[in-house]
Formats: sequence, structure tokens, C-alpha cells
Amino acid sequence: MINPNNYCVIMAGGIGARFWPMSNSKTPKQFLDILGEGRTLIQKTFDRFAKICPKENIYIVTSKNYKNITKEQLPDLQDDQIILEPYRRNTAPCIAYANYKIKSKNPNAVVVVAPSDHVILKEDVFISVIEQGLQAASENDWLLTIGIRPSSPNTGYGYIQYNEDKPYAKNNSIYAVKTFTEKPELEMAKSFLESGDFLWNAGIFMWSLPSVLKAFNAYLPEVDSLFKQGEGLYNTPQEADFIDKIYQICKSISVDYGIMEKAQNVQVFAAEFGWSDLGTWGSLYELRKKDANKNVIAGNHVKTYDTTKCIVNVPKNKVVVVQGLEDYIVVENNDVLLICKKSDEQQIRQYVADVQVDFGNKYV
Repeated sequence: MINPNNYCVIMAGGIGARFWPMSNSKTPKQFLDILGEGRTLIQKTFDRFAKICPKENIYIVTSKNYKNITKEQLPDLQDDQIILEPYRRNTAPCIAYANYKIKSKNPNAVVVVAPSDHVILKEDVFISVIEQGLQAASENDWLLTIGIRPSSPNTGYGYIQYNEDKPYAKNNSIYAVKTFTEKPELEMAKSFLESGDFLWNAGIFMWSLPSVLKAFNAYLPEVDSLFKQGEGLYNTPQEADFIDKIYQICKSISVDYGIMEKAQNVQVFAAEFGWSDLGTWGSLYELRKKDANKNVIAGNHVKTYDTTKCIVNVPKNKVVVVQGLEDYIVVENNDVLLICKKSDEQQIRQYVADVQVDFGNKYV
């Protein structure tokens, strides 16, 4: 039976710049069926958490620009379950906003916070991990995060070092956290892998509402106090005007940097459930089916010659011929064509910025 105290906050405000040009400011990657499975990433995320939380306890935090597309893709949601941000302010403010929305309904809630665009291949294992994590969070004054056991020295993820000597008595997959490290250089990532006590940071959090409110008050009081001023306004017609005012003065900061790296009561659940944050074209390449030449092709009329290990994603009925490429990304969407080495895909953000400056917002 689904616990009525379980709540979920799905963060869906990003624009997915590293998946440009498929992902753009009008339709970011979370609203795309990027795996070709018939459901968009945000729909698949909602489906997963609907097996853990009552549907009425699931909140989507997104930009006010994405209100309509969110309602179209998730028709089960009521308007007050779509938390609309007037400006992008990173993850801490959006979580603070959700905290007070949920508190107005259930001050004893236990909450899981997760991105909207992750891929989970072993869904049953994932659901078990989240259910166990929520139970542990309800019993302890913890800020619990999920760490993925690393399979490679990936430099695209943050890392969490845990204390192997301090597993939780009720669940020996939960440990005290020693350190957080932002995306490392390759040599450092290799040493993390060899040491055996580092995990990939999945960016998924679980905590009781009292614990996270206490942490915001301790470590980000300037953010917490802004949203606290709105108590009595949440879930009323006055909420939107209040939020618009405070977002203009609220600082932009991540919950990782603002709270998780500073708090003393942080625990990590070490898990493996076929996870990818699907942050880049390269990560999509790893997940998709390859042809005989190790190419990933999306498009009905694509011909390749002497081409290997490429990802080609083009409109269904466009004839595209690719010759002589190895390890490239070839993507066309609307009026934009990207041809880029897979090894240089971290530069795509810069390409987007340059295009915006030189050619205008319509292309990004």
C-alpha cells in the first residue's frame, strides 16, 4: 500500500542545453521522447513515482513557460501540483518553494526530490530503493541522497565519498557521507574508482519535511526566510504574485552546494538500478541500439558509408547521407544542424551561447 505521507518533487525547469538542438528553450529534453519509447522523460519519471507516492502528492517544479506542456503531458495533475518558477534560480530555491507548498498540506511529509530527465533501466530495484530510503528518512533526522556505484571513471558526474565503516544498522547500503566532489578530471576520477569508496552523485534526495526545513534554516537562512514569509499564501490566489516578487531577489544556488556539502547529517544510499542522467548525446548513444557499424540512427532515410560509432538524429523523412565520420554527433532539428565530435560534446553549451549571440533566440 502506498504511504499517504510520501511526497515527490520532480524538478523539471532545465532547458537541456547539452541536448541541443533536439532540446531547446521551447521544448526542453524532459518533454521529449528521447529514447523513442512512446513516453517522454517527464512522463516516465511521473509513472515511476506514482508507484511510490499518491498521485496527488507528486509536484512538478518547472518554469512558468512550461505550464501548458506540463499539463498536456501530465493530465492527472491538478494546477496546484505544478509549481511554476518565474525565473531560473537553480535547485535550492525550487526545493524551498516546494517545502512550503507541501508543509501547507502535510507538515509531517517525507519527501523524495528527483530530476525529471533520468533514465532508470531497473525500475523495480529503483522503486525498492526509494521506498527503503523514504522509510529511513522518516525514522532519522537525515538528509539522504542516492549514490550510484560507478562502472567507469566518468568525468561528467559529481562524486560522493562515504564512510565504509559506518553503515546504517537497519540497512547496510546506507552510509555516512565523508565528502562531495564536483565533476573531477580524469586522473582524479580514476583514483576515485580505484579507492572503492566513491559513488556517482545521482542528484536524488530524500528527507522528512522537518529535517529539510531545519537544514535550510541552518545553511540557507536567506533563502528559507523568503519562502517562509509566504506561509498562509501557498495554495491561494495570492501565491503567484508573492512568488514573483521573492524570486526577483532570491539568489541562485544549488542544494548540493548550499546545504548538502555543509550539513553534518548527510547519508548516502549506495545503489545500482541501471541509472543514467542522460545529460549528453554520448550518454544517449550508450543507451540506444546500435547498427552493425556501431552507429545509433534516428531517421527513416539515413545512409552511412565508412561511418562508425556515430549518433545521427534527423527528421524522419529527411534524406541524409553521412560518409567518412567516426565518433561524431549529427543532429538536425527545425532550422538547426549540429555536427560535432562526441569527444567535444561538453562544448555544446558554448555553441548554444554563441548561436544565441550571433543569430538570436529563435535557434536556441
